[in-house]
Amino acid sequence: MKQNTIALVYDFDGTLTPKTMQEYTIIPRLKLNSNKFWADILNEANATDGEIMMIYMRQLISHAESLGIKITKDEFTFMADKIKYFRGVKNWFTNINNYTKNNHKNIKVSHYVISAGHHEILQATSIRKNLTNIFGSQYYFDKHGNATFPKIVVTDTTKTQFLFRINKGKEKFSESINSHMPENSRPIPFENMIYVGDGLTDVPSMALIKKQNGHAISVYPKKSNQQKKVSYDLLSANRVDFIAEADYTKNSPLYKKMCLLIDMISARIKYENAVS
Repeated sequence: MKQNTIALVYDFDGTLTPKTMQEYTIIPRLKLNSNKFWADILNEANATDGEIMMIYMRQLISHAESLGIKITKDEFTFMADKIKYFRGVKNWFTNINNYTKNNHKNIKVSHYVISAGHHEILQATSIRKNLTNIFGSQYYFDKHGNATFPKIVVTDTTKTQFLFRINKGKEKFSESINSHMPENSRPIPFENMIYVGDGLTDVPSMALIKKQNGHAISVYPKKSNQQKKVSYDLLSANRVDFIAEADYTKNSPLYKKMCLLIDMISARIKYENAVS
């Protein structure tokens, strides 16, 4: 197996978007006070030792029912159009693909999103067509099409499961990733992966990728000194290869550094294929 695919794996909230997807979609749709809503969730999590995303997804259903609103896939599809992205995101994937195609023959790039946010919203976003696959928290929908309970919950630590799924080419939940697979049989080695995140919730994924000789990047908004400090802390702790402002336009520092990283990985892949 040539193993000539480079996987760019992105967090979503705060990485591709300035705010969380909930701030653009479900929170205004349900007329919630964002600060109070999240405070209530954290209070319940502390009081019950519960998992925050499980509590969040259950409380959304309760709030919707209190307003006479049914959470359906159609609702999520409608809300996805409200999401705002960092500058350049919508053209980023095409620009990266074109750069790789023009500069590295026989090297492929795949783009993935792993998010704790709603899979149903991610499926309906304008950037979905550019992504090989997406992984996010999901509801079970009853025979009437209404969300009834969380079916899949993605957390900071469970994100790493999806990195292994990408690594082994077993991207469906019905496929087990527990069986041994020789390193040279895995479609996308960890060292061919680049993880892009924005903060502490990405540390488990960054740590796994870096430990396996892959690469990680931390991005931050232009006007957020707090998030910039988080990125610098990640860099100091060797969690990431480099940090950059979340400007995805062509010729931005992030784009230029990403292209250099692709150059480096591509050179290694070509060398290994030449001597194997």
